[in-house]
Amino acid sequence: MAAPPYRPDCSRLVRICVLLGALWEIQAEQIRYSVPEELDKGSYVGNIAKDLGLEPRELSERGVRIISRGRTHLFALNPQSGSLVTAGKIDREELCERSAKCVVSLEILLEDKVKIFGVEVEIIDVNDNAPNFGIEQREIKVAENENPGTRFPLPEAFDPDVGVNSLQGYQLSSNVHFSLDVQSGVDGIKYPELVLELALDREEEAVHHLLLTAFDGGELVRSGTVEIHVTLVDTNDNAPVFTQPEYHVNVPENVPVGYWLLTVKATDPDEGANGEVTYSFRKVSDKMSQLFQLNSLTGDITIVGDLDYEDSGFYDIDVEAHDGPGLRARSKVLVTVLDVNDNAPEVTVTSLTSSIQETSSPGTVIALFNVHDSDSGENGLVTCSILDNLPFTLEKTYGNYHRLSTQRTLDREEVSEYNITVTSTDHGTPPLSTETHISLHVADINDNPPTFLHASYSAYIPENNPRGASILSMSAQDPDSIENARVTYSLAEDTLHGMPLSFYVSINSDTGVLYALCSFDYEQVRDLQLLVTASDSGDPPLSSNVSLSIFVLDQNDNSPEILYPALPTDGSIGVELAPRSAEPGYLVTKVVAVDRDSGQNAWLSYRLLKASEPGLFMVGLHTGEVRTARALLDRDALKQSLVVTVQDHGQPPLSATVTLTVAVAESIPEVLADLSSLKPSAYADDSSLTLYLVVAVATVSCVFLAFVIVLLALRLRRWHTSRQLQAVGVGLAGVPASHFVGMDGVRAFLQTYSQEVSLRADSRESHVIFPQPNYADTLLSQESCGKSEPLLITQDLLETKGDPGSHQVSQSCRTKT
Repeated sequence: MAAPPYRPDCSRLVRICVLLGALWEIQAEQIRYSVPEELDKGSYVGNIAKDLGLEPRELSERGVRIISRGRTHLFALNPQSGSLVTAGKIDREELCERSAKCVVSLEILLEDKVKIFGVEVEIIDVNDNAPNFGIEQREIKVAENENPGTRFPLPEAFDPDVGVNSLQGYQLSSNVHFSLDVQSGVDGIKYPELVLELALDREEEAVHHLLLTAFDGGELVRSGTVEIHVTLVDTNDNAPVFTQPEYHVNVPENVPVGYWLLTVKATDPDEGANGEVTYSFRKVSDKMSQLFQLNSLTGDITIVGDLDYEDSGFYDIDVEAHDGPGLRARSKVLVTVLDVNDNAPEVTVTSLTSSIQETSSPGTVIALFNVHDSDSGENGLVTCSILDNLPFTLEKTYGNYHRLSTQRTLDREEVSEYNITVTSTDHGTPPLSTETHISLHVADINDNPPTFLHASYSAYIPENNPRGASILSMSAQDPDSIENARVTYSLAEDTLHGMPLSFYVSINSDTGVLYALCSFDYEQVRDLQLLVTASDSGDPPLSSNVSLSIFVLDQNDNSPEILYPALPTDGSIGVELAPRSAEPGYLVTKVVAVDRDSGQNAWLSYRLLKASEPGLFMVGLHTGEVRTARALLDRDALKQSLVVTVQDHGQPPLSATVTLTVAVAESIPEVLADLSSLKPSAYADDSSLTLYLVVAVATVSCVFLAFVIVLLALRLRRWHTSRQLQAVGVGLAGVPASHFVGMDGVRAFLQTYSQEVSLRADSRESHVIFPQPNYADTLLSQESCGKSEPLLITQDLLETKGDPGSHQVSQSCRTKT
């Protein structure tokens, strides 16, 4: 017999709901209410005004409003009553599904105090859902010869409510042949089964109609029903039987879609429809249904999705086989997904240094990285490597961490930047690898001094160069970089001819160009030896030195300089003597000249430019010797004037000229007699000058004689010679020149190269200047002349008519400076 229907007490249920809605508490500004679900809009939840310590009218005045997180549509404030009310019907199953406790949180804001109160409203489950089987009827075919005690699975019901309001049990309509047995699984789900109690007789009743009822435990009990039609079939007394209770299969994860996995097989010894078996998955999840497909007729299981070992490596599939009448058998298919090497190693750089100094010690860590491969076994083992020719080492530290460090000290000048490729390769077949590129910059330090291109330098500069002229550009290379490679140039301090080198040259500190600060004169400075220093700008700076030789090239900038005959400084005229008896080729004198230049610029040639008697004299081209070209004749003039030019071989050539006066005479008296014709007109000033000269010569003579007298007096020797000398001193002015100088002495003196006769045309005096004699019988000895070189004979050519003997001659020594 069926159980009487449950009739809930509605009035009692309403009282419980009102009581639950009044529950609330405030703890530390937290307000809690409870409210049943499914109340109408505007249903009372709690007196929020009272709980906030406000009057209902103050809710709007003080700006009280709900600011809950997306839940404002569930509740609202009633400003008239000061209550929190529902904003609509609340469905607990929609909010919290089957959670044991359903709490909705919202915040109440008091705008005037800017204060927030938390409100938690617990939604109390109401038994508003009846259990549901999902189908209206189920047909079960039972063989008429089925043995009592046989069990038949029945459909299961579902109730979304929770707690006592959820599904509590099943009831089966009264039937003498069948009973209901409810089994509870490990997951707490109840499974109804139909149990055959008595043997069946198809001829007595072919179909049994049963009503299965599922009910919950709410105050107002709800239930759901499904019709069970038990159809009796003839002699289907065998259920399908699987060939294996469990099927095990291994499949690689990279099999394509449509891959045949295996075939499950169940057999039924019955005939006809009783032996026709169909297959289906039992309680398969959505994920499995997207990966596997079962052919209901053949039992073939195929792959319809992409397997991924890293996602799941094992699948447990329940398979059910049932025959035509509905007998069922269950089996399991255990699928093991085999890992294949389909994942390349993943590299995560934990620490990286992009720059390192070239002096860093070996073992300096450059990078620390982690290597992970999602595959398993050999496919997940990873080996890291770098190129062997790199100065780095790669070692494994902890777990999957690897460290890249330097193997030796780096040299930036050798390699300034490294592009390191770390290859991570797994042990799969085929192996997969990942390349990680690391760029390492080697920071420079100042470890290289500047280097000149040559061990030494030589430069040439012509003399008379313009100031500021560029002499040479020097360059030094520094393999370092930036400031360490910026080279500056300088000159070492030194002196030349008492002047610092900076007086002569300077060097541009940035370009290394050497400049001349002065115009060089080859005759003064022929070469400079310098030491050039190249320094970098590192810290500390490094430097190197190189020697530089600067050679001054000679230019033809000096005219020949005539040393002999020298031009008299007192205005006199030099006279060379040539006896009338001289043979052709007789050496009259020699023109001596030098050129301060060098090389061909100093090669001199002598030429006779002009002569008062052409053809009488000739000049040696390279010697400068003036010789007679022919014998002298009586008709030849006493005074011969020669102009000799001296020219160098420079480009362009420079030259100098000298005028020689040659006196043709046999003796000095003859020369002196004839020289009166050369005397210029007298002037009063010249007479005074001559008087001063005579007084000066006499004074010098007196001082010399006094020295001799003192010397003789001290030694008491030659006292009689002393008297004679004093007598000579008294009458020196009236003694003729012939008493001092004889013709043989004059003639012998004229044979030397060092003779010099100077005539001054603008004075009444004539000076015959003799150099220091080389003969032993010269009238005045070297001691009497002191350290003077020439002997000066002054002739006072007083012009007295018809009395040539009235000429007085005085002699003295003049020191040439």
